[in-house]
Amino acid sequence: MSLFRHLGALGLFSLAVLDSSPVPTFGGPDILLVLLVASRRNPWYEYVTAATAGSILGAYITFALARKAGSAYLNSKFKRIRVAGALSLFQKRGSGTLVASTAIPFPFPTSVIFAAAGASGYRVDRFLIIVTLSRAFRYSAVALIADRYGRSFARVLRHPMQHWEWLLGFVASVLLFIWAAIVVGRRLTRPVMTQDPQPSKLCV
Repeated sequence: MSLFRHLGALGLFSLAVLDSSPVPTFGGPDILLVLLVASRRNPWYEYVTAATAGSILGAYITFALARKAGSAYLNSKFKRIRVAGALSLFQKRGSGTLVASTAIPFPFPTSVIFAAAGASGYRVDRFLIIVTLSRAFRYSAVALIADRYGRSFARVLRHPMQHWEWLLGFVASVLLFIWAAIVVGRRLTRPVMTQDPQPSKLCV
């Protein structure tokens, strides 16, 4: 973490790429984003842009590899139990799962969801749009809070049990966002109903 922090926005970009790959970072980009914004060396939106761009790149690489190799890639990079669960969850919830996993600032197994989307034949354009918007929303929210509260927010991330009221509010926000993500996901995956054209009248 100290190495990535020393590199600033470039380090955050690199860590975000790793976070969207099978390499576990345990919420590293969120923590690093808070530390960089709290230091106030650069504007917060610069770090948000770096984190979002790195996450998009890493997500697309994972998605593309899984799309090309299929279940073989999933089984080689992740545990079979996790792969089966991710595929089942993605087939049931689809876009809602993708929104929740990328937008919620919580150590969520996003890389296996990205891989499941690729192996399931999910549309590339929809995948990139959802990842871009969700990550931008996530990192912007984290950066704005860090810019507002600075070191206090960093202490909450490092010692969450000592600040239970913050943690309770965070959990409530997460649950609300999950509900919203499920609703949005259902609307995105709902088939479009088309009406049959009315038969033309015959002229006598």
